[in-house]
Amino acid sequence: MDSITQFTLGATISTLFLGNKVGPRKAAMIGGILGTIPDLDVLLPYETPIDSFVFHRGWSHSILLHFIAAPVVGELLLKTFKTIKSIRITVWATVFLCLSTHAVIDAMTIYGTRLFWPLYLNPIGFGSIFIIDPLYSLPLLLIVIWAFTLKNWSISLKKAAIVALTSSTAYLAVGLGVQFWVEHRAKTIFDNAGIEPMRVLVIAAPFTNLLWKVIGLEEERYHNLYISIFDNDSNANIYTHSRHLELIDCLKNNDDLNKLKWFSRGFYKVDLEKGKIVISDLRMGLTPNYAFRFAIADYSDLELQSIPPSPVSNRINTIEADLVWLSTRFFGYPALRMTESNSDKSQVQNTLISC
Repeated sequence: MDSITQFTLGATISTLFLGNKVGPRKAAMIGGILGTIPDLDVLLPYETPIDSFVFHRGWSHSILLHFIAAPVVGELLLKTFKTIKSIRITVWATVFLCLSTHAVIDAMTIYGTRLFWPLYLNPIGFGSIFIIDPLYSLPLLLIVIWAFTLKNWSISLKKAAIVALTSSTAYLAVGLGVQFWVEHRAKTIFDNAGIEPMRVLVIAAPFTNLLWKVIGLEEERYHNLYISIFDNDSNANIYTHSRHLELIDCLKNNDDLNKLKWFSRGFYKVDLEKGKIVISDLRMGLTPNYAFRFAIADYSDLELQSIPPSPVSNRINTIEADLVWLSTRFFGYPALRMTESNSDKSQVQNTLISC
């Protein structure tokens, strides 16, 4: 999730449990800082941009390490704030909750989190919430603003913090339920269209769980489907694109490619752009503007040569058109996504590659 959400989540938790001892302002600041700490792994140096991409949200997001860190950090807080000495276990629990809820909410996004590192190394990512969702974050933000404006503890603030945490958690639960429902609808739509994908992935669309992006993955193609909770499914538009996997037949031993395959859970496509082989993670971003795209090889004289991986910017700016389209689709109104209908312009036609 975004940094503001992580700060406000930790701040609200700390305000609830420590606010009556250290005051609402200090409690909110303590929790906000703790809730931000796991994402400091972005400051760590990595050998390649792909390593930075696939290993982010790793050990720093492990709830097993959070369990170990909680008493250590808790003791530092006990030495710093004398008024909490009588609630040692509560302090430890607060530290654990501020750290672990950061990881858990990140696991609800499609990017994923290594929640159980080092026992389980694969990222866990449900995709039931977008990385920025105002409906989830707003109640928490209001509590933090209120806490920073108060000098003394208030029972009303405590009750409001409970309501905010309860409503935000309920929002996550509803999102998981809606995601399951949308997956069932999507499979029916694909079946009615004569499409039999190997796998189906349902992801919350930007900023809301009113609209969902569905990817139906086949060996040679993938199908994008966008479903609003208000939709009449008989009017669904399916956007079909080539994956161009033939472009990487000669790169099966490329470590960077294999890392991207693993991290994307197989939801990736290949393009040939300006003489470079580009891999895109299909899960994040809207076609053709994917959030994570990497060049991993040069194509010249019918041959591929692996290169140090580098991020690739998107080819066209579709933000304005997509915002208009999203605002229409949120509430179930039919709208063709023109930027996607005309997006498959990879330079792969009649491309020959010799291994």
